Amino acid sequence: MNKVVVHAPAKLNLALAVTGLAENGYHTVDMLMQAISLYERVEVVKSAGYSLRCPKSPVPANDKNTATKAAAAFFRETGLLAGCDITVHKAVPTRAGMAGGSADAAAVLVGLNALYGARLTLEELCEIGLLVGADVPFSLMGGTARAGGIGEVLQPLRPLPACWFAVAMPVGGVSTPAAYRRFDELGSPLSPDIDAAVAAIEAGSLTALAPHMQNMLEFANGDDTTRSLRAIMDTAGALASMMTGSGAAVFGLFAEEAAARQAAQNAQPLAAKVFVAQPTAEGPSVITAA
Repeated sequence: MNKVVVHAPAKLNLALAVTGLAENGYHTVDMLMQAISLYERVEVVKSAGYSLRCPKSPVPANDKNTATKAAAAFFRETGLLAGCDITVHKAVPTRAGMAGGSADAAAVLVGLNALYGARLTLEELCEIGLLVGADVPFSLMGGTARAGGIGEVLQPLRPLPACWFAVAMPVGGVSTPAAYRRFDELGSPLSPDIDAAVAAIEAGSLTALAPHMQNMLEFANGDDTTRSLRAIMDTAGALASMMTGSGAAVFGLFAEEAAARQAAQNAQPLAAKVFVAQPTAEGPSVITAA
């Protein structure tokens, strides 16, 4: 086997509470994460050296890219004297709060594990992934989960009932460090009840979950487009709407596909990209190997 192609899902935050500061200066969080059926496609090929391509994407293909960091961490931690050529076909918008970069890193780790027969467990891959970024362990696990610490302490949850998401990405994006700096300055009037949200998920009730779908970072975002996009989702019949992660993407939760597609269509004038997706219980998977 010399080449694998891996699909890795993006994520949405169903709720996000900022709980404090860790010793390393990162904010601690309590949040609900959901993998969705919007995928990065990552090709990993055996090589003696390293290379990275991100065709048709503004993302820099350099050593600061999460895909490159993941490969370096994999070889460092396994001790394998090898390399790889990586091609990332972006589908997830950047600076969206949807963990596209973390999905890329997760895809590389899964791809290298298969390509070189390393037989690392999911737990071992997550330990390597955490060296790359706090969202990478969830991106490896996928599904529905509660995340604590800086995002790396994961509690798998029951899959969501059948539902649909309409996702709208505004023009431009949000820097995660900048979003947290604004939060530190402005705070938030929101206080999501994560325990109640978890109970609703475990009960399989979208209507019970909806009132608890809040994001403490959204208030500090202060962008009129966020509020306008949420209004579009709500008018189309969303059970709940919110910003995901540190922004800037906004989504609505819908019980029916037709309503989600209508919301996405209505959001197009205010968005650079729109998507309709479903929750997925899977993390990254190798879809072809040669």
